[in-house]
Amino acid sequence: MAEKILLKDVLFNKAKVERIAKEIHRVYPSFKTKEFIDEAVAKFPELELKARISWIAECLKKYLPGDYQSAVRILIDALPDPNNPDLSDNDFGDFIYASYEEFVAKNGCTKERLQLSLYALYEMTQRFSAEDAIRYFINAFPEETLKELLKWSRDPHYHVRRLCSEGTRPKLPWSQKINLPLTSSIQILNNLFSDKTRFVARSVANHINDISKTDPDLAIDTLVRWKKSKRQSPEEMNYIIRHALRSLVKKGNAKALKLLGISHEANVHVFDFKVPERVRMNTALDFSFSIKSDEDADVIIDYIIYFQNKSGKLNNKKVFKLKKIRLKRGQVAAISKKHALRQFMTTRILYCGQHEIELQINGKPLAKKSFQVE
Repeated sequence: MAEKILLKDVLFNKAKVERIAKEIHRVYPSFKTKEFIDEAVAKFPELELKARISWIAECLKKYLPGDYQSAVRILIDALPDPNNPDLSDNDFGDFIYASYEEFVAKNGCTKERLQLSLYALYEMTQRFSAEDAIRYFINAFPEETLKELLKWSRDPHYHVRRLCSEGTRPKLPWSQKINLPLTSSIQILNNLFSDKTRFVARSVANHINDISKTDPDLAIDTLVRWKKSKRQSPEEMNYIIRHALRSLVKKGNAKALKLLGISHEANVHVFDFKVPERVRMNTALDFSFSIKSDEDADVIIDYIIYFQNKSGKLNNKKVFKLKKIRLKRGQVAAISKKHALRQFMTTRILYCGQHEIELQINGKPLAKKSFQVE
């Protein structure tokens, strides 16, 4: 059996450190390349992914000049060419440059160093997104940083434009919280929702989805206004709306469903809902059902699993998307699904005992059954 390769070892390894050391030495001949490489790499085995970013940043501080301005200028000058500005998606750049951004965030987030630091992040984000680092500056200097991001939201390079949306997301994964009103980023998003680059449009949709978890009306009203403006192509606007409303759809929000052209009150019936009484741990829940509509209708089908916690209570639930179909009046559709039941999942531990599964059609719960995990 082949040895599992960990993501942290793919993104941060000796070859990557050797490469940035070579790039830095090219513009700063006094850089102690070997010492830097040896010290940075020696600690990798005991560090997880984000900790490696911070550790490299610490090593940079040790081996670059003590003067922040000189050090950050070296990092900027050592950067490789920007990511290809002609691409439209899935060009994330190289994670290794997140350590440069961490260096800026940890050492340059002061009033005196603000403009140089923001310029550094502007350059660095064109090699790898500075979405995490920019949040230090948003929290410390919100007015100045948002003003700069508003200007960047019209930048020619799509990685810079995406940073303006991604870095201001209210619930950006794996990053610190930002202390801003939800409305503070709307002006930036107004410049970005009509972007022709999917990498940017997806970020805008994710941002609105974040907003929807706290203020559904702000999210929906913003999408309605954008759609009416016709500044984005109909196809891409529909993509943004679908992606931005995914959390509200799972919650059965009637206004969100209406914006998607889905009737919360459609007369859809569920029958022949079949769920096994018992399921073995680390296998799959194999369930099926049929649906029928009394009218022509677009139907969004989700299912909810109520998980038992270690105390035996069904107080954990998660909504899963199943499919969207178009039903003619009187048409019957047979649906089946296998849901993996692994004991150790990314977000929870699965315990033996009673669980429940509920079918949600167009945001309405229509059928529920229990099953035992053994």
